[in-house]
This record gives sequence, C-alpha cells and structure tokens, in this order.
Amino acid sequence: MIKKILLENCIILYWDRDPNFDKGYKYCICYNKNEFYTKKTHYTLEVPKGTQCVEISVSLVDEKNNVCKQYEEEKVFLQPSKKKIDVTKSPYFAVGDGKTLNTSALQLAFDNCKADEIVYIPKGVFLTGALNMHSDSEIYIEEEGVLQGTSNPEDYLPKIKSRFEGIENLCYRSLINIGELDRHSGYTTKNIIIRGKGSLLGGGKPLMQNIIRKELGGEPESWETIKKEELFAWRSRGRLIHVANTQNVIIHGITAGMAPAWNIHMIYSDNIITASCRIHSEEINNGDGWDPDSSTNCTIFNCDFRTRDDMIAIKSGKNPEGHVIGRPSRNIRVFDCRCDMGHGLAIGSEMSGGVENVKVWDCEMENSRCGFEIKGAKKRGGYVRDVAVYDSSFSILAIRSVNYNSDGEGAPTPPIFENYHFENISLTGVCKKHTGETWDESAIIASGFDEKGYELKKVTFKNIKIKRRENKAIHNLDITCVQGISLENIVCE
Repeated sequence: MIKKILLENCIILYWDRDPNFDKGYKYCICYNKNEFYTKKTHYTLEVPKGTQCVEISVSLVDEKNNVCKQYEEEKVFLQPSKKKIDVTKSPYFAVGDGKTLNTSALQLAFDNCKADEIVYIPKGVFLTGALNMHSDSEIYIEEEGVLQGTSNPEDYLPKIKSRFEGIENLCYRSLINIGELDRHSGYTTKNIIIRGKGSLLGGGKPLMQNIIRKELGGEPESWETIKKEELFAWRSRGRLIHVANTQNVIIHGITAGMAPAWNIHMIYSDNIITASCRIHSEEINNGDGWDPDSSTNCTIFNCDFRTRDDMIAIKSGKNPEGHVIGRPSRNIRVFDCRCDMGHGLAIGSEMSGGVENVKVWDCEMENSRCGFEIKGAKKRGGYVRDVAVYDSSFSILAIRSVNYNSDGEGAPTPPIFENYHFENISLTGVCKKHTGETWDESAIIASGFDEKGYELKKVTFKNIKIKRRENKAIHNLDITCVQGISLENIVCE
C-alpha cells in the first residue's frame, strides 16, 4: 500500500519494503507519464504551483525494468494553497532578533490559525516559551528561520500531565504542545503539520540545568550521575514537541533539537509521521530523538540524528502502571535513517504495555553506542514481539535485560521477547560513545531472561556481516537463554 503526505506543491510517497526486493531491483514511480527510479521506499514529487490533480503509480521492477509487482494506480488531489499568517505582521508583530520574547504574539497566531491558514515563521530568530497547537493547524518555518525556546523554566509553566521514563507525572510544558494527556481517552486533537526548512530548537542544556536547579532548590550532586532522590527533578523536564492523545501529525523538513530532555515524544497517539528532518541533542542528558510511547502507526524516514541518548526509542510504559494502562506501541516503521552520534535505535526499556509489529530497513547507524537494541528490565513484564530488521548497518545487535530505570514496583512476570528476524545486516562490533571513545563489543547479543518460559524465543539472523577485529578476546556472538534460534550465513570479513 502506497501512503502519501500531501503538502503545498509537493507529494511525498512512502511504502513498506517489498518482501521480494532483491539487490538489482528498484521501484519505478510513474507521474503524469514520466518515470523515476529509486531503491529507497520513499519518493518526493515536486509539482507545479496550481496543480490540482496528478496520476501516480508505483511498481517494483527488476534489473531489466520488467515489472515484478504493480502497486495501485490512482489520481491524487493536491492540497490547495493556504493563507499565510506572518507572525511579524499585524496584529502579532513578533520580532526575530533573538532577544525579544514573542510567546504571547506567537500563541495568538496559533489560536487564530484556521484550517485553511498556516502560521508562517520568516527568517530570523524568534525567542519564545511554550506554545500550544490545536486541531487542523499548521506551522511553516522558513529557511534561516528559527523558533527558539528560552532557557527560563518560568516560560514553560504551568506544568502539564505527561509521561517520562514510563511513569505519568507533571512536567514542564514543551516548546510545542499538542493535545492533552488522558490515559482513558481517545484522540482529542487531530491534523497537525509542522514543516519547513528552518529550525525548531529548545532551550538546550541551560534550560535543562535551570529546571533541575529550580526543582531541587540548588545544584544536583552531579550532572552525570543521577541520585535516586533527585529523579523527580530530572523527570519533570519538558520535551521539544509533546504530542498526547492526538491523531494525524506530520513533521517534515525541519531541523529539530536541543530540548531539555527528549525531543519528539508522542503518547497515546496515532499516525505520527516524521520525514526528512535533522534531529540533534549533543549536550542533553536523556536527549532522545524520536520516541513513540504507547502509540500506533508511527513512521519516521529519511532523518539524520546526532543525539546524546537513543536516536529512536519505542516505549509503552513501565512496570504495573504500564500493564494497567495497557496501551501498546504497534505498527512502527523506521527506514532510511542515519546517525552521526547516539546510543541506539531501541525498543524499551519501558515496554510494559507491550510493543509489536516493528519494521526497520535501510538504516545506517554504525556510529552509535548500542546499535539496534531491544531492552527491558526483568521486572518490566509486558512483551516485545514481531520485530523485523533488514538491509541496515549498526555497531551491534542486542536483545538483552538491563538493570537501569528499575525503580518502582515490579510486574509479576518477566517480559516476553519473541519473533524477531534480522536479515542483510552489517555490524562493526565497535561501540562509540558521544565523547568519541570507542570499545569492542560482541556484535550479536541475544539474551532472554533466566526464568523458565521467558527465554528469548524464535529469533532468526540471516546474511549477517561482522567486521573482523584485532581483539580476539571479544566473542562475535553472545547467546544465552534462547529457545529457537536460527543462524544462517553469519560471516566475518
């Protein structure tokens, strides 16, 4: 099934990796009788201004351009142009000098934005505190335009209900806030677009530190090692974009980053699409890039990461609370993503509400600490099942138990880890920290839980290339507590 993002003068097509895809194959996109070819599973069509409808088809073709599989052919009707709400004009008069606080002016623009309008951020640095977006609203940030969050915690009050590290709590508001968190509710906010060629940047390390100081009433004992009695302060930080109980969000084209904690976080939400973005958080503790949390049908592609923590972390709550709420993350797609720095592309460690049907392909993440990782503490409970990873490169592949973020009451049983498939993967076996420090690690770590019935079950590794290393003391494969494993064509070269 071909999916579409429809923007002004632009159609972005994307689709799942075809199971019959072979090395010499490619996809053919036919647009108004013109043919374009790509090996990737997405394609952007720029269309002339004023175009109302185009005919599009996508097919899988072999080396000789013979059609192996024909996807649907259809007419696509484009979005009409929207009226710009220029935030520098009357009645808003926002000032992009990087000094003037524009929160009230920008919020008025968002409040006034109708379905056929778009909040327009021109060139300049527009300083602001927390902002709210409502249903059927859109923001466009122009090239060299920056929506810049302040470093003052007061600009992110009052606190709102959120979830951090698997537990619902009160947090400072994020720079962009969409929807209100309610574990019992469905989707109360819909149809949001955040796009452009500019930047959406949080208050960064100064905001992170100012929030911690404000909550603790002084300096923490350490900025690197968090004491248990200080956890409440760290968990009160906001995000860059906070999406709650929301359906249909598109985030496209922007540079995003420097939140005081996680950057793009969606909770109890559905159909959140992030494409062609650059996400960075170099100096931020817990600076995750993109985190679907008890959310469904979330897709990210063609994005570049440089993060202090996980580039991507798929979550669903922690321990008993995660079970009680019982909202899993499912139908997650990650493809054509790259990282220059970061911990990993992770599932967990907060996964007590369940995670299932995750597919990853065409990702390049060798420059990471943990590569691709499925992780959970023994006391989490829940499950991670039906995960497939294809045609990608990582530092390592790891399925394992972890012992951090394990405060709180435990679940009655360990997690269930089952049904994983890894195919056409290259591994370096070298982990890289954000400081640039590197060390050798087992390229494949497959470890279930040491309790009968909770072993890692049904996992396949096929066509795995492991880079040959000088350090002979490190085993390439570390496999324990596994029931039903297939190893096919694992080579060192």
